[in-house]
Parts: sequence; C-alpha cells; structure tokens
Amino acid sequence: MMSIRQRKGIKATELSEDRPAQDENVKVENKLPSGCTSGGVWRILSFAVGGTVALCSGLLTSVYLATLHENDLWFSNIKEVEREISFRTECGLYYSYYKQMLQAPTLKQGLHGLIYDNKTESMRTINLLERMNIYQEVFLSILYKVLPIQKYLEPVYFYIYTLFGLQAIYVAALYVTSWLLSGTWLSGLLAAFWYVTNRIDTTRVEFTIPLRENWALPFFAIQIAAITYFLRPNLQPLSERLTLLAIFVSTFLFSLTWQFNQFMMLMQALVLFVLDSLDMLPAVKVTWLYGIQITSLFLVCILQFFNSMILGSLLISFNLSVLISRKLQKNLKTGSFFHRLGKLLLHLFMVLCLTLFLNNIIKKILNLKSDEHIFKFLKAKFGFGATRDFDANLYLCEEAFGLLPFNTFERLSSTLLFYAYVFVLSVTVIAAIAVAFHNLSDSTNQQSTGKMGKWTVELKPETAYNLIHTILFGFLALSTMRMKYLWTSHMCVFASFGLCSPEIWELLLKLVHLYSPKRICVIRYSVPILILLYLCYKFWPGMMDELSELREFYDPDTVELMNWINSNTPRKAVFAGSMQLLAGVKLCTGRVLTNHPHYEDKSLRERTRAVYQIYAKRSPEEVHALLRSFGTDYVILEDSICYERRHRRGCRLRDLLDVANGHMMDGPGANEPDLKPAGHPRFCEEIKRNLPPYTAHFTRVFQNKTFHVYKLTRNK
Repeated sequence: MMSIRQRKGIKATELSEDRPAQDENVKVENKLPSGCTSGGVWRILSFAVGGTVALCSGLLTSVYLATLHENDLWFSNIKEVEREISFRTECGLYYSYYKQMLQAPTLKQGLHGLIYDNKTESMRTINLLERMNIYQEVFLSILYKVLPIQKYLEPVYFYIYTLFGLQAIYVAALYVTSWLLSGTWLSGLLAAFWYVTNRIDTTRVEFTIPLRENWALPFFAIQIAAITYFLRPNLQPLSERLTLLAIFVSTFLFSLTWQFNQFMMLMQALVLFVLDSLDMLPAVKVTWLYGIQITSLFLVCILQFFNSMILGSLLISFNLSVLISRKLQKNLKTGSFFHRLGKLLLHLFMVLCLTLFLNNIIKKILNLKSDEHIFKFLKAKFGFGATRDFDANLYLCEEAFGLLPFNTFERLSSTLLFYAYVFVLSVTVIAAIAVAFHNLSDSTNQQSTGKMGKWTVELKPETAYNLIHTILFGFLALSTMRMKYLWTSHMCVFASFGLCSPEIWELLLKLVHLYSPKRICVIRYSVPILILLYLCYKFWPGMMDELSELREFYDPDTVELMNWINSNTPRKAVFAGSMQLLAGVKLCTGRVLTNHPHYEDKSLRERTRAVYQIYAKRSPEEVHALLRSFGTDYVILEDSICYERRHRRGCRLRDLLDVANGHMMDGPGANEPDLKPAGHPRFCEEIKRNLPPYTAHFTRVFQNKTFHVYKLTRNK
C-alpha cells in the first residue's frame, strides 16, 4: 500500500487589561504589585506586541506544517492521481465532493448532484448535504470559482492551503485564551511553542488534511477563547453582546463542520452544569451558553435537511433537561451544606432521568438508529458486557479508539509540558475544591471564594471553566486516543497560563511564607522565559533537520489500480471492496461505490458488513448474491486484509467477521464454545485458486502485488 520513501538523488538527514481586585483567579488578600504594570502607554504597547506575536505564531505554525506536508510527499512534484491517493480513507471521500463541485458546469448542477447523489451508494439516491458535513467543501469550491486565482493556484492547493491557514487561526486562538487567563501574552507564546514542539500529539493535519476535525477544531478554539472572555465579571454591555456573537458564530461553524460536534459540546454542557451547580459561574451566562448550543445545533439541523441524528442528540436532551429542572427546582442554591448537597444530588438525578426520557422519546418518534453503533461501542468499551456486534468490535479493535498509550506522556514530559500541566492542575484543583466547599457551606456568599487556613482563595469564573474543561476532556482523551487532540492543545493553554499566573504564584509563595510582590513578578516572567529558552535549545536543531528531510510519495500498486479502473471500466461501473480503498476509488475514478467510510448510517453499516463477507468463510454463490444485490460489477480484494497481521488474533477483520457469523477463528488460540467450524473456506483465499465454483461467478480482470480485481457475472 502507500509508503513514504527517500527522494532519489537527495540525501536525507536523520489581552492584557487591568483587572479589578475582585476579578483575580486565585487571590490572597493583597493586590498585584504595582511594579508589574505601567500606565496606558505600556498597556497599548503590550497589546500591540502581543497581538503581533500571536499573528506571527499562527502564521509560522501554518507554514511549518505545510512545509512538512510538502517535504513528506513531494506534493508539488507528484502526479494528480498520487496527490489524490495521499488523501487516505475518509479524507479522500470528503475531498471528492470538492472536486465534484468544481467539475460541475454550474453551481445549481453541483448542488443538485450532492442533494440527489447516486454514486456514493449504489442503487440508492442519498442527500449528501444531509448525511455528511461537507458544507465546507461546497463553500470552498464556490470561493475558488469566484476568486480570480484559477491561473495561479491549482484547486488542490487552494484546498490544502485553506486548511493550513485554519491552523494559523487555531494556534492564535490558543494563544489568546492563555493570554486572557494569565494577563500576559508571554503565556500565549509559551502555549504556541508547546503546541508546535508536541506536534505529534497536538495535531495530525499534515497527513490527514481533509479530516473533519481539522476544519472544526480551529472554530472550537475560538469558541473557548470567546467563552473565557465572556465569563469575566463586569463586562461592558457592548463587549458582552459582541462576545456572545463570537461564541454563537464559532459554535455554529464548529457544529457545521464535524459530525461529532454534539458529543464535544455535550462535554462542554457538562462543564457548565458542574460549575453552575457549585455556584462558580453566573447562572444567567450559563443559560446563554446553553441556548447558544441548542440554537447552533438547530440551525445546523436545518442546513442538513433536518438530519435526525442531530435532533436525537444527547446534547439537546441534556440542555433542555437542565433548563426544565432549573424551573422546577427553585431555591437550589440556598440552605446549609448538607441541605444544599442533598438538593444538588436530587437535581442531578432529575436531570439524568429527564435527559434519558427525552432522548428516548425523540428517538422513538424519529425512529432514529443512526448512532446506535456508538452506544454499543461505549457499552462494550467500558465493560458493560462482551459483544459480538461487528460494528462495535470494528471500533474496539482500532488503536485510535483504544486507551491513550503511556508513551504519550513520555513525549509530553520531554517538552516539560506534562510536568507543568500537572503542577498547575494540582494547584487549581485544590483552590477549586476550597471554593466549592465554601460556596456550598455559605449560600449567602455570591463570590467564588474559599478558605485555606487563614487566607481567602478566589477562583475566577473563566479559570474555573477552563479547569473543568481540561479535566473532562482529559478523561475523554485517556479513554479514547483519537480524542487526545482536543485535550493536548488545551493542555498547552492551561499549563502556560498557570506558569504565568500571578495568582497561582502568590498562593504558593504565601503558603511557604516567601511572598513578596517583586518575587512574584520575577517568577511569573522568568519561569516561562527559561522554558522557552530550553525548548529552543532542545528542539530547534531537530525541527531544522525535520524541515530539511525530503521524502517522496510512493504507492505504485494503488496508482496502477486507479489507472486501470479509469482506462478499462465503464464510468457507471459499481465497485465493492474495503471502505478505505473505495473512498480513493471514488476520488480518483468517479466510479459508483457499494459502501464508504462515513459510518453514521445504519443501512450503510449493514451494507458494509454484507460486502465484507468477501473476507469471511462463505460460499461463492452467497458472496455473489450479496454483491449483486447492491449492483456490484467489480470487487477489489486486498491481500493486506485477507492475510492481515497488523492486529492481534480476534481483532483482524476476518476474525470479526467469523465471530459475527458464528464461525471459529483461524490460527492457534481459544474460541468461544458456541462457535462452529465454517462450512466453506475463506472466500478471499479460495477465489485465487480459480476453481470452477468461483470462476462461474467471478472472473479476474486485474492483479498486482496488492490488489486483485474480479468482474462479477450477471444474474441469468
């Protein structure tokens, strides 16, 4: 399959503003030392310098990632078919719709082709704008046609440069969030440095460019920055309204560009629920944020032609349940500690029951089953019973959906990020516990304060939000490796904020009786500067070597397959095979598919399992009948799947099919007692022997070292 090789002939080398006293994060009696701040001129200069550094940090990160992509693939020199093959699996599927829109004679015809698509799933007409989050491809294709750039920039470069440009916005948003929390742009610079030096764990944009998360996460970062500012006390009405607008727009764009938006925003809603219950956020602002989430999802639902999966999301049910429970349970934040704790537990139980009730009612009304595979996967993953469900096991056996590997923390520690993060997290968690206990003990107190010995501790609302956000998303990343990119980027923000926070250093110095205003000033600036110098010293040479290492895309077998399909098969021919390969077939050849990698549809999952019987122990007659039921003309068999060794026994695709079919698995090892020996040999192996039962239904028309293509005989 695809690989990267060294190029021939080239030797490779291995917002700050003054805050009133009541706005501080973790505060101990005295105000910040006046020596740390100057007059209005200094503030303007600091803002100008900080803004310039934010812009430069984002742009340099974008250029760095784009250069890595070019150097890895020699993208500017390879053929168009090779460029398209480099968009692997679902990335190729999404990019194909951008290509399809560009090839359409008019915008109206292009949109009609997406709304009434009969090439993505054979013998079915589906609305792609309803099923998939591809409005970004539609918008980008329109923009490319409108702008006078066709003579200077190829469509593929316009696409990938847009994604790398979004990375600049992403890094700038992380920078601003850290700046808003700490009060100094130095923390933003440290967050950007950490993002780049931990690139393996913070982004994968350079090798999965069209992936939905690469479109969505920059808007998610903007939303977090806007929420951080919005939660500040005493905002001017105009500032508050503009911030709400920024939150709404970023939430809407995040929801529009990623099918997993509802699950990420559900985590955010849980953050708001926890903090509101503990009286750490203003209830009015929390209500606004709940409303923005619901409104954004409804707008996306309308744009996606009333996609039932959105209407049946847990997020809408949860937010509505919280708002209803609030109305039913008044005086929730009054009474003694144990009285309030009891009311909170009752409130939690009521919200949980109401959420499940509403969600079940909505799903029954809509007959919604599109997301059931996710809940089957979660049930099996967290030990609520073993399953033989093919779809659930397909996720369970993928490394991306497994637990976060331990070596992730080794890499994060090498840049000092993990150590700094644990340090800051420990201090803020202790402060949050003190504040929460004090809030529950004293219902008359409206400040987020707590007692630690003889000192008073305050936790600003924006800090409390980012604290619970990083904790919940940390648990998500630990349980599912694919979601680590949501956590590690925020980890950069949270760790850099804490090291530059005067309040955290003030609290620690007072605890060890070493407090002085000048000492705080020295520490909060010297620590991040020393870390930045360390990062430059340790990682700069490696980054330069990385930028000078030149490689080349190399996948001759797939290129040969795509060229053969283009030259030797009808335009309307229907192809069956693995989801990952068929996405490339659609992009490179435009042929009709039986199945594809966008798995959020029950009928498609059933169809995929039926097509995958080519790797199971089934008779040629059964496989032929299944494939022909989807109108299949050609089937592509891959040796890398038929003789797979990447996964352990029990997780190979052929094993998942055997277990789902009730058959015993191949190879040494135990089988469950009720599994039976199959009545037929494995189809993908036996068909290569050209025995009469197989040649009666399948004729081999193409083969190379990786792929075997068979043409199906027509039913008599």
